[in-house]
Amino acid sequence: MFASVRSATLLGVRGSRVDVEVHAGIGLPGFTVVGQPDEVCRESRDRVRAALLSSDLPWPTRRITVNLAPSGDRKSGACLDLAIAVGLLAAQGLLPVEILTQYAFIAELGLDGSLRPVRGATPLVLATIDRQTVVAFENLGEASAATVTQVFSAKTLFDVVECLSGRAQWRKEISKQTLVSKSKFVPDLADVQGQPVARQALEISAAGSHHLLLVGPPGAGKTMLAERLVGLLPSLNDEQAISATMIHSSVQTEFLNSGLIRDAPYRAPHHSSSMVAMVGGGTALMRPGEISLASHGVLFLDELGEFAPSVLDALRQPLEQRVVHLARARTSVVMPAEFLLVAATNPCPCGEGTPGACTCDDAARARYLRRFSGPLLDRFDLRVSVSRPNTTDLISPVASEPTSVVAARVAKARSLAFSRFGGTNSTLTRKQLDSAAPLTKKAEDLLRKELEAGHLTGRGYHRVRRVARTIADLAGAPQMIDETHLHLALLLRVDFASGLRTREVSI
Repeated sequence: MFASVRSATLLGVRGSRVDVEVHAGIGLPGFTVVGQPDEVCRESRDRVRAALLSSDLPWPTRRITVNLAPSGDRKSGACLDLAIAVGLLAAQGLLPVEILTQYAFIAELGLDGSLRPVRGATPLVLATIDRQTVVAFENLGEASAATVTQVFSAKTLFDVVECLSGRAQWRKEISKQTLVSKSKFVPDLADVQGQPVARQALEISAAGSHHLLLVGPPGAGKTMLAERLVGLLPSLNDEQAISATMIHSSVQTEFLNSGLIRDAPYRAPHHSSSMVAMVGGGTALMRPGEISLASHGVLFLDELGEFAPSVLDALRQPLEQRVVHLARARTSVVMPAEFLLVAATNPCPCGEGTPGACTCDDAARARYLRRFSGPLLDRFDLRVSVSRPNTTDLISPVASEPTSVVAARVAKARSLAFSRFGGTNSTLTRKQLDSAAPLTKKAEDLLRKELEAGHLTGRGYHRVRRVARTIADLAGAPQMIDETHLHLALLLRVDFASGLRTREVSI
């Protein structure tokens, strides 16, 4: 007999629909899985057999062939276990074949017949959105959050059979109102004493999604500032929340009924992270990397100079295109990489950087600076020098501005930007810049001087204009960008060619 059951498998951060075709025919007893399964898929034979027998369900003594269609795509993981088991029962006539056209099945089977959660429940369920989907109970929350179709859960394979036979009722899906993830604790900007320039750069970065580099000695507060940037970002909208949930669902190891991710993600990988860990990929699983996990949020690279130069240079293309293209011999995937990059680094190997305090010789400083490629540095919209706060700021009883106050200004500026072209100022194209950020005559002359002096590249020219537009939005300025906005945007770019020191800009 023959039965076809709908399921899905994970490829990167996307689910791919799979039709599990089961044929039980005449011949010597055997079990074969075809359709490019990986080792975990092939091992489903033993898991399914034990689960059926533990549930007092028969294992067919026939020649069994399982085809995972489409056969040209590679299948990975144990998420097809439940579909294979249901297909085997239908092929034996123990379940009505016609009712299976209404359902899709995504779960791993334990040897005792229990349904176990799988990685990537959200994208897997989205791949079967045209059907009612059955998942393990632990996956019910994240699976229900991202789809409008019904999602059911069960504890055991026997429960699934009972429900499909009409002898029991499915577990009711979680109410959509309860599918809101709990907000994580975010440090408050009021903890930062002093640092007016760095705080202003942080606000501009959040308002326009401008990439930010903080340069300063140890103890200046670079990490403290970067950790508070995510608190200035607004909650994710529905489209962003679904995208972020799909990405994190595809890599998570804990399965919680937390629903959609509404807070902007914050990722801070260690400087020993490999290329695959940062960018994503692998041989078969093609898992997303840190730049994808930080999508719609903040990617913080502390101690930027300690990262491998090859890893840092791999960020250049995703920073421009906001996606990362990964190609391997068997497959290729496109993963989102729409993140706000914030990095912190010391100005030199000893960390001091300032004349008189720095103990590094010219050769050591030159070797250190070579770790930062010019094309990567040019992609930072804001490059700010951060010095240690003075004694008065540290012991002052006056509290600094809290995150809530700054976030309100950021939200207002972002609303202005979205009202123009539906995105933040960092995404403005050259044509949109001419419309959204026209320059006054003095501002145009100032930019011309910077270009002629070789202080700006073509990319830097457009990035400075975008930053100036954000500064004007925060100030509630009119449409035109004047020399004051442009001057501040230029001042917030540290000149790395002169040893990570701030340069003066004349107007």
